Amino acid sequence: MARSLSSQKRQRQNAKRADINTSRRTTIRTRIRKVRDALTAKDADAAEKALREAIKILDRSADRGTLHANTAARRKSKLTKSLNALKAT
Repeated sequence: MARSLSSQKRQRQNAKRADINTSRRTTIRTRIRKVRDALTAKDADAAEKALREAIKILDRSADRGTLHANTAARRKSKLTKSLNALKAT
């Protein structure tokens, strides 16, 4: 248990931030799942629309510190590569 006032405040801030980050990660996973579902269904238009949404969320999460910038870039790259492979076929 935190004893000093500053450590108690830090504990409250950490709990609040953890809840926010959990919510953001859930949103990220949902957006990525929508892209993968569209890719699996071989629907390039829906996948492209979903990819734009996913990229927006990934960039925002990287800017706000929920994800590391390289992690967001890697996920965007992987999804874009999958979409381009679908378009090529």
